[in-house]
Amino acid sequence: MPAPHLDKLLILQDRDSKRLGFEAQLKSIPREVAAVEARIAAERSAIETAKAEWHGLESKKKQLELEIKAAEEKIGKYRTQQSQVRKNDEYQALTHEIDTTQASIGTLEEQEIAVMLSIDEAKQRFAAAEAELKKNITGHEARIRTLREHEAQLNKDVAAAQADVAAARPEVPVPYVRIYDRIAVKPGHPVCVTVNGGRCGGCHLKVPTHIEVMARNGSEIATCDQCGRILYWQS
Repeated sequence: MPAPHLDKLLILQDRDSKRLGFEAQLKSIPREVAAVEARIAAERSAIETAKAEWHGLESKKKQLELEIKAAEEKIGKYRTQQSQVRKNDEYQALTHEIDTTQASIGTLEEQEIAVMLSIDEAKQRFAAAEAELKKNITGHEARIRTLREHEAQLNKDVAAAQADVAAARPEVPVPYVRIYDRIAVKPGHPVCVTVNGGRCGGCHLKVPTHIEVMARNGSEIATCDQCGRILYWQS
């Protein structure tokens, strides 16, 4: 003969377990969404890094163009000055400045060519990275939508499970509910457990013989003297 109200306690425990399961899933959703959003941010950062490299090279090219133009203007001024000087040493000094500036222009033009080649490579890297990363981001965003849909369903499941628990509690006598609530404060610990081989199915410690007999006979609610769980016999 089962202990009085044990079946109702087991129903309450089953419904409470489902409620806790749904609540745990619901609690994990924000963490999962945050993790996916972090991946999206990383993907976007990678795109921006590739773009920044490309744009940085473009800026460097423009700077070199300005430096070349400034050097060419300087040569023009030197030539104008040469046409105006009368002393040979002044003329030769200006010739030296022109030669030096022309040499610097040659160096700048070599740098410009190297930068232009780097720009082409950077453009290709950016285009390839952008296509792949945008594809990844699309997948991440789809994952977030799925998580949000799951969250909405879990909110409904939690509400329904809470209603089921609320409906089951009045069916259990208050003294038994008090015992249940005292043990149930520890998440993941079942309140009602079987006793087999003289051991509690919850803490797995040996229980006194008379408690095992009480659980077997079902004459009254038996509780473990170690962990306080409600014990029942299951043949």
